[in-house]
Amino acid sequence: MSVIRKISVGLTIVMTMVLLNACKKKGCTDPLASNYSEEAQKDDGNCIYPPYTIPSTYSFTDANGNNTVNYAGQTDRLNQLREMVVKMKAGTSTIIAAQDLKDMFANTNGDGNGLFSFSSAKQLKDKCFPLDVAMFETWMDLLAAASLSNTNTASNGQSGVLTTGTSTYLFDQNGVEYAQLIEKGLMGSVFMYQALNIYFGIDEMSVDNTTAVDPSIGEYFTTMEHHFDEAFGYFGVAPNFPTSIPVDFWGKYCNSADGALKSNRDMMTNFKKGRAALSAGIYTDRDAAIIAIQNEWEAIAAYQAINYLNQAMTSFGTDDAKFLHCLSEAYAFTWVLRYAPDATRNISQSQHAAIVALFPSNFWTTSMSDLNAIKTALENYY
Repeated sequence: MSVIRKISVGLTIVMTMVLLNACKKKGCTDPLASNYSEEAQKDDGNCIYPPYTIPSTYSFTDANGNNTVNYAGQTDRLNQLREMVVKMKAGTSTIIAAQDLKDMFANTNGDGNGLFSFSSAKQLKDKCFPLDVAMFETWMDLLAAASLSNTNTASNGQSGVLTTGTSTYLFDQNGVEYAQLIEKGLMGSVFMYQALNIYFGIDEMSVDNTTAVDPSIGEYFTTMEHHFDEAFGYFGVAPNFPTSIPVDFWGKYCNSADGALKSNRDMMTNFKKGRAALSAGIYTDRDAAIIAIQNEWEAIAAYQAINYLNQAMTSFGTDDAKFLHCLSEAYAFTWVLRYAPDATRNISQSQHAAIVALFPSNFWTTSMSDLNAIKTALENYY
């Protein structure tokens, strides 16, 4: 290559790099800044920071250094669902009594009628979206009925079990894995519903924010701070998330969507920013963070619905166990979109119902055309 050509090629590369850098959208790239821009690719050096400190983890104290975070009730409910999940999944080899699941759901006698490994005054049932309580108990009946056939191989019209790799699943005669519908459904109807609609609702965010509830028993938080913390508790992650990643519930699925949505950063940044703004009495920042959390939580659920549809498509016609399992997960996460707040939800309740109706009542009869129709319908809104 001649010297002139080398120089020409070199100049072309340099100019291309200059043009690419020049084309990068500038703005504030720090998520902790008030004027943070998701679209910005290059920091312009003009970040504006709020008049309060956003901690590196979800940890807050009062002026005297007392801890002001408490979401013990939410931790109890997460643990209750964990133990319910273990019970339900045992249905592949053990006959499950529907009443056992209902006792755990209602936390009968404060210990799930002896089925929980711990005692608590909390329960899942009284925090469940009221209109869907009966539906969940019906699903528990159907799971228990399917477990009576756990020595059979599941097929169209026959409840039983199917295995793929090291995983075994229990399906009813229509190919539905009710363990998934109940687990993901309660993640939505209790955890998501309570956090986004109740604790982040107008009523719970309009309470006292000046006086500690009861310092004599260690309750140094205000009522409003406590409500915000309870919403965080339902998200089900450690204060240092995503350094620590949970193995289940919303933290697990937030992390699995992170590559596409940057959901780990978005959720934790806004939980910390919103709580810090609340404690500082800057409610416009608190409310902006709440809306961001509501939008991202819904996006995580939609991402998982589409993700499991894609997995169902991959196993369609080749692996019935994986196909039905993934389709049950897709149905469950699609159903969960029902619990996003009306004010911020991407779809109306009628639009959501129309998408749910695209799932055949008998999963065994699902076609690739059905899967594509459901996926297209979801992608129209997400």
